[in-house]
Amino acid sequence: MTLTRRDVENIAHLARLRISEEELPAYAGSLSRIIDFVEQLASADTAEVAPLAHPLEDQVQRLRPDAVTETDRRDLYQRNASQVEAGLYLVPKVIE
Repeated sequence: MTLTRRDVENIAHLARLRISEEELPAYAGSLSRIIDFVEQLASADTAEVAPLAHPLEDQVQRLRPDAVTETDRRDLYQRNASQVEAGLYLVPKVIE
């Protein structure tokens, strides 16, 4: 699938990207190759492939023990905050 200049401009608009006129052909080519590759992957026959429940099915994953390794330093960190109430950081409202 070959993307047109208009397609790339629409994608850039949706992604909030500023693409210069000189960059448009390069982006169109790169995105077209990516879409072609995804279509190639989608056409692969996976009917005989069993789905995996876990990628390490026959392997054991080493896990660390679930133990506290750090001390509680909240009070120390909150001394630097401009406003704290009941152990929470107070921040200005940004959404109305």
